[in-house]
Amino acid sequence: MNESEFVDLIFDTINDSHGKLSIDEYKTIVLNLIFLKYLSDEFEKRYQELLDEGEGFEDDIDEYISENIFYIPPEARWELISKKTYSEENGYTIDNAMRLIENINRSLKGIFSKDFGKPEIDKKHLGELIDIFNNISSTDYLPNEKFWSNIFETCLYRFFQAEGKKSSESYTPISIIKVLVNILKPKAGRVYDPCCGIGGMFIQFNKFIESKNIPIQNFSFYGQEVNNDRWKLSKLNTIIHKLDVDIGDYSSDTFRQDLHPSLKSDYILANPKFNMDKWGFDELQDSNMWKYGIPPKGNANFAWMQHMIHHLSPQGKIGLVLANGSLSSASKEGKIRQAIIEDDLIECIIALPTQLFYSEGIPVSLWFINKNKKQKGKTLFIDAREMGTMVSRKLRELTDEDIDLIADTFTKFEEGTLEDEKGFCKVCDLEEIKKHDFILTPGRYVGFKPEEDDGIPFKEKMKELTTELYELMDESEELNNKIKNTLNELGF
Repeated sequence: MNESEFVDLIFDTINDSHGKLSIDEYKTIVLNLIFLKYLSDEFEKRYQELLDEGEGFEDDIDEYISENIFYIPPEARWELISKKTYSEENGYTIDNAMRLIENINRSLKGIFSKDFGKPEIDKKHLGELIDIFNNISSTDYLPNEKFWSNIFETCLYRFFQAEGKKSSESYTPISIIKVLVNILKPKAGRVYDPCCGIGGMFIQFNKFIESKNIPIQNFSFYGQEVNNDRWKLSKLNTIIHKLDVDIGDYSSDTFRQDLHPSLKSDYILANPKFNMDKWGFDELQDSNMWKYGIPPKGNANFAWMQHMIHHLSPQGKIGLVLANGSLSSASKEGKIRQAIIEDDLIECIIALPTQLFYSEGIPVSLWFINKNKKQKGKTLFIDAREMGTMVSRKLRELTDEDIDLIADTFTKFEEGTLEDEKGFCKVCDLEEIKKHDFILTPGRYVGFKPEEDDGIPFKEKMKELTTELYELMDESEELNNKIKNTLNELGF
Protein backbone atom coordinates (compact mmCIF):
# COMPACT_ATOMS: atom_id res chain seq x y z
CA MET A 1 0.00 0.00 0.00
CA ASN A 2 1.49 3.35 -1.03
CA GLU A 3 0.92 6.74 0.62
CA SER A 4 -1.88 7.79 -1.72
CA GLU A 5 -3.78 4.52 -1.26
CA PHE A 6 -3.40 4.76 2.50
CA VAL A 7 -4.83 8.30 2.62
CA ASP A 8 -7.68 7.32 0.26
CA LEU A 9 -8.55 4.43 2.57
CA ILE A 10 -8.75 6.78 5.56
CA PHE A 11 -11.07 9.20 3.77
CA ASP A 12 -13.19 6.42 2.28
CA THR A 13 -13.76 5.18 5.84
CA ILE A 14 -14.70 8.70 6.94
CA ASN A 15 -17.10 9.09 4.02
CA ASP A 16 -18.73 5.75 4.81
CA SER A 17 -19.57 7.03 8.28
CA HIS A 18 -22.40 9.18 6.85
CA GLY A 19 -21.37 12.27 8.81
CA LYS A 20 -21.36 10.79 12.30
CA LEU A 21 -18.73 13.36 13.28
CA SER A 22 -17.74 16.77 11.94
CA ILE A 23 -14.74 17.18 9.62
CA ASP A 24 -12.93 19.00 12.43
CA GLU A 25 -13.51 16.06 14.81
CA TYR A 26 -12.27 13.59 12.19
CA LYS A 27 -9.22 15.77 11.62
CA THR A 28 -8.33 15.55 15.31
CA ILE A 29 -8.87 11.77 15.45
CA VAL A 30 -6.98 10.92 12.26
CA LEU A 31 -3.99 13.21 12.84
CA ASN A 32 -3.59 12.02 16.43
CA LEU A 33 -3.73 8.38 15.27
CA ILE A 34 -1.11 9.07 12.60
CA PHE A 35 1.17 10.68 15.15
CA LEU A 36 0.63 7.91 17.69
CA LYS A 37 1.46 5.24 15.08
CA TYR A 38 4.53 7.22 13.99
CA LEU A 39 5.83 7.36 17.59
CA SER A 40 5.10 3.67 18.02
CA ASP A 41 6.92 2.66 14.83
CA GLU A 42 9.96 4.78 15.68
CA PHE A 43 10.05 3.23 19.14
CA GLU A 44 9.58 -0.36 17.90
CA LYS A 45 12.41 0.01 15.40
CA ARG A 46 14.81 1.18 18.12
CA TYR A 47 13.45 -1.40 20.59
CA GLN A 48 14.24 -4.20 18.14
CA GLU A 49 17.74 -2.83 17.56
CA LEU A 50 18.41 -2.92 21.32
CA LEU A 51 16.97 -6.42 21.61
CA ASP A 52 19.25 -7.60 18.82
CA GLU A 53 22.26 -6.10 20.61
CA GLY A 54 21.41 -8.35 23.57
CA GLU A 55 22.75 -5.98 26.24
CA GLY A 56 19.43 -5.67 28.10
CA PHE A 57 19.02 -1.93 27.41
CA GLU A 58 15.70 -2.17 25.53
CA ASP A 59 13.83 -0.53 28.43
CA ASP A 60 16.48 2.09 29.19
CA ILE A 61 14.86 5.43 28.38
CA ASP A 62 18.24 7.09 27.78
CA GLU A 63 18.88 4.71 24.88
CA TYR A 64 15.90 6.30 23.10
CA ILE A 65 16.51 9.91 24.10
CA SER A 66 20.06 9.73 22.74
CA GLU A 67 18.61 8.85 19.32
CA ASN A 68 15.88 11.55 19.48
CA ILE A 69 13.21 8.85 19.83
CA PHE A 70 10.33 9.05 22.31
CA TYR A 71 10.06 6.20 24.78
CA ILE A 72 6.72 4.36 24.77
CA PRO A 73 5.85 2.59 28.05
CA PRO A 74 4.48 -0.99 27.76
CA GLU A 75 0.87 0.02 28.54
CA ALA A 76 0.90 2.56 25.68
CA ARG A 77 2.33 0.47 22.86
CA TRP A 78 0.43 -0.07 19.63
CA GLU A 79 0.21 -3.81 20.27
CA LEU A 80 -2.21 -3.13 23.13
CA ILE A 81 -4.21 -0.60 21.08
CA SER A 82 -4.45 -3.15 18.28
CA LYS A 83 -5.85 -5.80 20.63
CA LYS A 84 -8.63 -3.38 21.62
CA THR A 85 -9.46 -2.34 18.01
CA TYR A 86 -13.15 -3.30 18.09
CA SER A 87 -13.63 -3.22 21.85
CA GLU A 88 -15.91 -0.68 23.48
CA GLU A 89 -12.81 0.39 25.44
CA ASN A 90 -10.77 1.25 22.33
CA GLY A 91 -11.14 4.99 22.85
CA TYR A 92 -10.17 4.81 26.53
CA THR A 93 -7.17 2.64 25.62
CA ILE A 94 -5.93 5.31 23.21
CA ASP A 95 -6.55 8.13 25.70
CA ASN A 96 -4.64 6.23 28.39
CA ALA A 97 -1.75 5.56 25.99
CA MET A 98 -1.54 9.25 25.16
CA ARG A 99 -1.48 10.25 28.83
CA LEU A 100 1.27 7.76 29.60
CA ILE A 101 3.38 8.91 26.65
CA GLU A 102 2.98 12.57 27.67
CA ASN A 103 3.87 11.80 31.29
CA ILE A 104 7.13 10.07 30.41
CA ASN A 105 8.09 12.45 27.57
CA ARG A 106 7.66 15.94 29.02
CA SER A 107 8.25 17.72 25.70
CA LEU A 108 5.02 16.10 24.43
CA LYS A 109 2.95 17.37 27.36
CA GLY A 110 -0.46 18.63 26.27
CA ILE A 111 -0.24 17.89 22.54
CA PHE A 112 -2.63 14.93 22.30
CA SER A 113 -6.40 15.41 22.20
CA LYS A 114 -7.21 12.57 24.67
CA ASP A 115 -10.91 12.68 23.68
CA PHE A 116 -11.17 9.28 22.00
CA GLY A 117 -13.21 7.81 24.85
CA LYS A 118 -16.01 10.38 24.75
CA PRO A 119 -19.51 8.95 24.07
CA GLU A 120 -19.99 10.96 20.87
CA ILE A 121 -17.36 8.85 19.11
CA ASP A 122 -18.85 5.64 17.73
CA LYS A 123 -16.49 2.90 18.96
CA LYS A 124 -17.21 0.57 16.03
CA HIS A 125 -16.36 3.32 13.57
CA LEU A 126 -13.26 4.24 15.58
CA GLY A 127 -12.25 0.58 15.37
CA GLU A 128 -12.51 0.75 11.57
CA LEU A 129 -10.08 3.67 11.55
CA ILE A 130 -7.67 1.93 13.97
CA ASP A 131 -7.79 -1.18 11.79
CA ILE A 132 -6.41 0.78 8.82
CA PHE A 133 -3.27 1.42 10.86
CA ASN A 134 -3.15 -2.20 12.08
CA ASN A 135 -3.14 -3.49 8.53
CA ILE A 136 -0.18 -1.56 7.23
CA SER A 137 3.12 -3.33 7.73
CA SER A 138 6.49 -1.69 8.12
CA THR A 139 7.59 -3.22 4.81
CA ASP A 140 5.02 -1.04 3.03
CA TYR A 141 6.96 2.12 3.82
CA LEU A 142 10.36 1.01 5.10
CA PRO A 143 12.30 2.50 2.13
CA ASN A 144 10.66 5.89 2.69
CA GLU A 145 11.66 7.56 5.95
CA LYS A 146 9.11 10.30 5.28
CA PHE A 147 6.13 7.97 5.01
CA TRP A 148 4.31 9.16 8.13
CA SER A 149 5.19 12.83 7.68
CA ASN A 150 3.90 12.67 4.09
CA ILE A 151 0.71 10.95 5.26
CA PHE A 152 0.24 13.60 7.95
CA GLU A 153 0.77 16.46 5.50
CA THR A 154 -1.51 14.96 2.83
CA CYS A 155 -4.29 14.37 5.34
CA LEU A 156 -3.96 17.94 6.62
CA TYR A 157 -4.33 19.20 3.05
CA ARG A 158 -7.41 17.03 2.46
CA PHE A 159 -9.05 18.14 5.71
CA PHE A 160 -8.45 21.82 4.97
CA GLN A 161 -9.96 21.35 1.52
CA ALA A 162 -13.04 19.85 3.15
CA GLU A 163 -13.26 22.62 5.77
CA GLY A 164 -13.06 25.37 3.16
CA LYS A 165 -13.42 28.87 4.62
CA LYS A 166 -13.01 27.62 8.20
CA SER A 167 -9.42 26.61 7.42
CA SER A 168 -8.28 30.09 6.37
CA GLU A 169 -6.68 30.99 9.73
CA SER A 170 -4.80 27.70 9.97
CA TYR A 171 -3.45 27.00 6.53
CA THR A 172 -1.13 29.07 4.36
CA PRO A 173 -1.09 27.73 0.77
CA ILE A 174 2.16 25.89 0.05
CA SER A 175 2.81 27.86 -3.14
CA ILE A 176 2.78 31.14 -1.17
CA ILE A 177 5.27 29.78 1.37
CA LYS A 178 7.48 28.60 -1.49
CA VAL A 179 7.60 32.16 -2.85
CA LEU A 180 8.60 33.48 0.58
CA VAL A 181 11.39 30.94 1.06
CA ASN A 182 12.71 31.17 -2.50
CA ILE A 183 13.11 34.93 -2.14
CA LEU A 184 14.59 34.82 1.37
CA LYS A 185 17.12 32.18 0.20
CA PRO A 186 18.14 31.04 3.73
CA LYS A 187 21.66 29.81 4.43
CA ALA A 188 21.99 29.76 8.21
CA GLY A 189 20.56 31.42 11.31
CA ARG A 190 17.52 31.75 13.55
CA VAL A 191 14.08 31.26 11.99
CA TYR A 192 10.92 32.70 13.58
CA ASP A 193 7.17 32.62 12.97
CA PRO A 194 5.26 34.60 15.62
CA CYS A 195 1.86 33.26 14.48
CA CYS A 196 2.88 29.81 13.33
CA GLY A 197 -0.55 28.20 13.00
CA ILE A 198 0.02 24.52 12.22
CA GLY A 199 3.75 24.98 11.51
CA GLY A 200 3.52 25.04 7.72
CA MET A 201 6.16 27.75 7.34
CA PHE A 202 8.72 25.60 9.16
CA ILE A 203 7.92 22.51 7.07
CA GLN A 204 8.32 24.28 3.70
CA PHE A 205 11.41 26.10 4.97
CA ASN A 206 12.94 22.73 5.82
CA LYS A 207 12.03 21.30 2.40
CA PHE A 208 13.76 24.22 0.72
CA ILE A 209 17.02 23.81 2.61
CA GLU A 210 16.90 20.05 2.00
CA SER A 211 16.56 20.71 -1.75
CA LYS A 212 19.66 22.94 -1.59
CA ASN A 213 21.60 20.41 0.53
CA ILE A 214 21.92 22.94 3.36
CA PRO A 215 22.39 21.19 6.75
CA ILE A 216 19.46 21.56 9.14
CA GLN A 217 22.06 22.10 11.87
CA ASN A 218 22.66 25.56 10.35
CA PHE A 219 19.31 26.71 11.74
CA SER A 220 17.35 27.04 14.96
CA PHE A 221 13.57 27.43 14.87
CA TYR A 222 11.22 29.47 17.07
CA GLY A 223 7.50 30.10 16.96
CA GLN A 224 4.37 30.96 18.87
CA GLU A 225 0.64 30.30 18.42
CA VAL A 226 -2.32 31.70 20.34
CA ASN A 227 -4.92 29.07 19.40
CA ASN A 228 -4.55 25.89 21.43
CA ASP A 229 -5.81 23.50 18.73
CA ARG A 230 -3.42 25.00 16.19
CA TRP A 231 -0.58 24.93 18.74
CA LYS A 232 -1.15 21.18 19.21
CA LEU A 233 -1.20 20.61 15.45
CA SER A 234 1.98 22.63 15.05
CA LYS A 235 3.73 20.45 17.63
CA LEU A 236 2.53 17.25 15.95
CA ASN A 237 3.42 18.55 12.49
CA THR A 238 6.96 19.68 13.31
CA ILE A 239 7.82 16.60 15.39
CA ILE A 240 6.61 14.15 12.75
CA HIS A 241 8.77 16.06 10.22
CA LYS A 242 11.70 15.63 12.66
CA LEU A 243 12.04 19.38 13.19
CA ASP A 244 13.14 20.75 16.55
CA VAL A 245 11.05 23.90 16.94
CA ASP A 246 10.65 25.92 20.13
CA ILE A 247 7.01 27.02 20.15
CA GLY A 248 6.72 27.02 23.91
CA ASP A 249 5.08 24.58 26.29
CA TYR A 250 1.60 26.01 25.72
CA SER A 251 -0.37 28.27 23.39
CA SER A 252 -0.09 31.97 24.15
CA ASP A 253 -0.72 35.45 22.77
CA THR A 254 2.35 36.79 20.95
CA PHE A 255 1.64 40.45 21.73
CA ARG A 256 0.64 40.07 25.37
CA GLN A 257 3.02 37.21 26.27
CA ASP A 258 6.02 37.09 23.96
CA LEU A 259 7.72 33.73 24.58
CA HIS A 260 10.92 34.85 22.86
CA PRO A 261 11.42 38.45 24.09
CA SER A 262 15.16 38.61 23.44
CA LEU A 263 15.14 36.72 20.12
CA LYS A 264 16.82 38.42 17.15
CA SER A 265 15.95 36.42 14.06
CA ASP A 266 17.71 36.11 10.73
CA TYR A 267 14.58 34.94 8.91
CA ILE A 268 10.96 35.62 9.79
CA LEU A 269 8.13 34.07 7.81
CA ALA A 270 4.55 34.79 8.82
CA ASN A 271 0.94 34.89 7.70
CA PRO A 272 -0.89 36.65 10.55
CA LYS A 273 -4.66 36.84 10.68
CA PHE A 274 -5.71 39.57 8.24
CA ASN A 275 -6.90 42.85 9.74
CA MET A 276 -7.18 41.44 13.29
CA ASP A 277 -9.02 43.90 15.52
CA LYS A 278 -8.53 42.69 19.13
CA TRP A 279 -4.77 42.59 19.47
CA GLY A 280 -4.14 44.35 22.80
CA PHE A 281 -4.14 48.04 21.88
CA ASP A 282 -5.17 49.22 25.35
CA GLU A 283 -2.59 47.08 27.22
CA LEU A 284 0.35 47.68 24.88
CA GLN A 285 0.54 51.45 24.49
CA ASP A 286 3.99 51.60 26.09
CA SER A 287 5.53 48.65 24.25
CA ASN A 288 9.06 49.18 22.94
CA MET A 289 8.04 47.55 19.65
CA TRP A 290 6.32 50.63 18.22
CA LYS A 291 9.41 52.29 16.77
CA TYR A 292 7.44 53.60 13.79
CA GLY A 293 4.22 54.53 15.59
CA ILE A 294 1.47 52.96 17.70
CA PRO A 295 -0.75 50.81 15.43
CA PRO A 296 -4.47 51.63 15.20
CA LYS A 297 -6.79 49.96 17.68
CA GLY A 298 -8.91 48.16 15.10
CA ASN A 299 -6.23 46.60 12.90
CA ALA A 300 -3.13 44.60 13.87
CA ASN A 301 -1.40 44.51 10.46
CA PHE A 302 1.27 47.04 11.41
CA ALA A 303 1.46 45.71 14.96
CA TRP A 304 2.53 42.37 13.48
CA MET A 305 4.97 44.04 11.12
CA GLN A 306 6.62 46.10 13.87
CA HIS A 307 6.76 43.08 16.18
CA MET A 308 8.69 41.25 13.49
CA ILE A 309 11.01 44.17 12.75
CA HIS A 310 11.70 44.38 16.49
CA HIS A 311 12.78 40.72 16.42
CA LEU A 312 15.15 41.09 13.45
CA SER A 313 18.90 40.68 13.68
CA PRO A 314 21.09 43.32 11.96
CA GLN A 315 21.13 41.06 8.86
CA GLY A 316 17.54 39.88 9.29
CA LYS A 317 14.88 39.46 6.61
CA ILE A 318 11.10 39.13 6.75
CA GLY A 319 8.68 37.45 4.33
CA LEU A 320 5.18 38.52 5.34
CA VAL A 321 1.69 37.83 3.94
CA LEU A 322 -0.81 40.69 4.38
CA ALA A 323 -4.17 41.71 2.96
CA ASN A 324 -3.86 44.31 0.20
CA GLY A 325 -5.36 47.08 2.33
CA SER A 326 -2.04 47.40 4.15
CA LEU A 327 -0.43 48.70 0.93
CA SER A 328 -2.56 51.83 0.73
CA SER A 329 -4.29 52.43 4.08
CA ALA A 330 -4.18 56.02 5.32
CA SER A 331 -4.18 57.74 8.74
CA LYS A 332 -2.07 55.94 11.41
CA GLU A 333 -1.21 53.02 9.17
CA GLY A 334 -0.15 55.32 6.37
CA LYS A 335 2.24 57.19 8.67
CA ILE A 336 3.74 53.95 10.02
CA ARG A 337 4.18 52.62 6.49
CA GLN A 338 5.86 55.88 5.44
CA ALA A 339 8.27 55.70 8.39
CA ILE A 340 9.22 52.11 7.56
CA ILE A 341 9.77 53.02 3.90
CA GLU A 342 11.90 56.05 4.83
CA ASP A 343 14.01 53.77 7.04
CA ASP A 344 14.80 51.84 3.84
CA LEU A 345 13.46 48.50 5.06
CA ILE A 346 11.04 47.60 2.26
CA GLU A 347 12.91 45.48 -0.25
CA CYS A 348 10.10 44.01 -2.36
CA ILE A 349 6.30 44.04 -2.66
CA ILE A 350 4.49 41.34 -4.64
CA ALA A 351 0.79 41.51 -5.52
CA LEU A 352 -0.61 37.98 -5.74
CA PRO A 353 -3.69 36.72 -7.59
CA THR A 354 -7.01 36.04 -5.91
CA GLN A 355 -8.36 32.59 -4.95
CA LEU A 356 -5.11 31.25 -3.54
CA PHE A 357 -6.74 30.63 -0.16
CA TYR A 358 -9.44 28.12 0.71
CA SER A 359 -11.43 30.85 2.43
CA GLU A 360 -12.52 33.45 -0.09
CA GLY A 361 -10.99 35.17 -3.06
CA ILE A 362 -9.34 37.89 -0.99
CA PRO A 363 -6.28 39.35 -2.75
CA VAL A 364 -3.08 39.39 -0.73
CA SER A 365 0.39 40.82 -1.06
CA LEU A 366 3.81 39.68 0.04
CA TRP A 367 6.09 42.10 1.89
CA PHE A 368 9.83 41.52 2.02
CA ILE A 369 11.63 43.56 4.65
CA ASN A 370 15.40 43.56 4.98
CA LYS A 371 17.63 45.21 7.57
CA ASN A 372 20.58 45.05 5.16
CA LYS A 373 19.33 45.45 1.58
CA LYS A 374 21.75 44.82 -1.27
CA GLN A 375 20.08 47.56 -3.30
CA LYS A 376 20.06 50.46 -0.86
CA GLY A 377 17.33 53.01 -1.38
CA LYS A 378 15.45 50.85 -3.89
CA THR A 379 12.31 48.72 -3.79
CA LEU A 380 11.18 46.10 -6.28
CA PHE A 381 7.50 45.90 -7.23
CA ILE A 382 6.12 42.75 -8.85
CA ASP A 383 2.55 42.43 -10.12
CA ALA A 384 1.83 38.68 -10.17
CA ARG A 385 -1.95 38.98 -10.23
CA GLU A 386 -2.24 37.22 -13.59
CA MET A 387 -0.15 34.25 -12.49
CA GLY A 388 -1.31 30.88 -11.21
CA THR A 389 -3.46 28.03 -12.48
CA MET A 390 -7.00 27.18 -11.39
CA VAL A 391 -6.89 23.69 -9.85
CA SER A 392 -10.60 23.74 -9.06
CA ARG A 393 -13.55 26.02 -9.62
CA LYS A 394 -12.64 28.09 -6.56
CA LEU A 395 -8.94 27.48 -5.96
CA ARG A 396 -5.82 28.74 -7.72
CA GLU A 397 -2.21 27.66 -7.22
CA LEU A 398 1.06 29.22 -8.27
CA THR A 399 3.01 26.75 -10.40
CA ASP A 400 6.69 25.96 -9.91
CA GLU A 401 7.33 27.95 -13.10
CA ASP A 402 5.52 30.97 -11.61
CA ILE A 403 7.53 30.70 -8.40
CA ASP A 404 10.81 30.38 -10.31
CA LEU A 405 9.99 33.44 -12.42
CA ILE A 406 9.24 35.56 -9.34
CA ALA A 407 12.37 34.32 -7.53
CA ASP A 408 14.58 34.89 -10.61
CA THR A 409 13.17 38.40 -10.98
CA PHE A 410 14.10 39.16 -7.39
CA THR A 411 17.59 37.69 -7.82
CA LYS A 412 18.23 39.92 -10.84
CA PHE A 413 17.05 42.90 -8.78
CA GLU A 414 19.52 42.01 -6.03
CA GLU A 415 22.29 41.70 -8.59
CA GLY A 416 21.41 45.03 -10.17
CA THR A 417 20.73 43.48 -13.60
CA LEU A 418 16.92 43.61 -13.67
CA GLU A 419 15.22 45.58 -16.44
CA ASP A 420 11.74 46.97 -15.79
CA GLU A 421 8.97 45.04 -17.55
CA LYS A 422 5.77 46.95 -18.21
CA GLY A 423 2.87 45.36 -16.37
CA PHE A 424 5.07 42.97 -14.35
CA CYS A 425 8.00 44.50 -12.47
CA LYS A 426 9.68 47.79 -11.73
CA VAL A 427 12.50 49.02 -9.49
CA CYS A 428 11.71 52.31 -7.74
CA ASP A 429 13.61 54.68 -5.49
CA LEU A 430 12.30 56.58 -2.47
CA GLU A 431 11.46 59.71 -4.49
CA GLU A 432 9.15 57.81 -6.80
CA ILE A 433 7.38 56.10 -3.88
CA LYS A 434 7.05 59.49 -2.21
CA LYS A 435 5.29 60.84 -5.34
CA HIS A 436 2.67 58.15 -4.79
CA ASP A 437 2.13 59.23 -1.15
CA PHE A 438 4.00 56.15 0.10
CA ILE A 439 1.33 53.82 -1.26
CA LEU A 440 2.90 50.48 -2.19
CA THR A 441 0.34 48.95 -4.57
CA PRO A 442 2.50 47.37 -7.34
CA GLY A 443 0.02 48.26 -10.09
CA ARG A 444 0.74 51.97 -9.53
CA TYR A 445 4.38 51.44 -10.45
CA VAL A 446 4.53 48.64 -13.01
CA GLY A 447 1.71 50.03 -15.17
CA PHE A 448 -0.28 47.99 -17.67
CA LYS A 449 1.12 45.22 -19.79
CA PRO A 450 1.16 46.32 -23.44
CA GLU A 451 -1.22 44.41 -25.69
CA GLU A 452 0.47 42.11 -28.16
CA ASP A 453 0.35 43.18 -31.80
CA ASP A 454 -1.66 40.61 -33.75
CA GLY A 455 -0.15 41.79 -37.05
CA ILE A 456 -3.45 42.98 -38.59
CA PRO A 457 -3.27 46.52 -40.07
CA PHE A 458 -5.43 49.10 -38.30
CA LYS A 459 -7.68 49.89 -41.31
CA GLU A 460 -8.30 46.22 -41.96
CA LYS A 461 -9.09 45.57 -38.31
CA MET A 462 -11.51 48.54 -38.15
CA LYS A 463 -13.28 47.38 -41.33
CA GLU A 464 -13.72 43.90 -39.84
CA LEU A 465 -14.97 45.24 -36.49
CA THR A 466 -17.35 47.71 -38.18
CA THR A 467 -18.83 44.97 -40.36
CA GLU A 468 -19.33 42.79 -37.26
CA LEU A 469 -20.99 45.71 -35.45
CA TYR A 470 -23.45 46.34 -38.30
CA GLU A 471 -24.35 42.64 -38.40
CA LEU A 472 -25.06 42.66 -34.67
CA MET A 473 -27.19 45.80 -35.03
CA ASP A 474 -29.23 44.12 -37.81
CA GLU A 475 -29.74 41.04 -35.62
CA SER A 476 -30.82 43.28 -32.77
CA GLU A 477 -33.44 45.01 -34.99
CA GLU A 478 -34.79 41.63 -36.11
CA LEU A 479 -35.11 40.47 -32.51
CA ASN A 480 -36.89 43.70 -31.52
CA ASN A 481 -39.40 43.23 -34.34
CA LYS A 482 -40.03 39.60 -33.31
CA ILE A 483 -40.67 40.67 -29.71
CA LYS A 484 -43.09 43.42 -30.86
CA ASN A 485 -45.01 40.97 -33.08
CA THR A 486 -45.25 38.41 -30.29
CA LEU A 487 -46.57 41.05 -27.89
CA ASN A 488 -49.17 42.18 -30.50
CA GLU A 489 -50.34 38.58 -30.94
CA LEU A 490 -50.80 38.34 -27.19
CA GLY A 491 -52.88 41.51 -27.19
CA PHE A 492 -50.39 43.87 -25.63
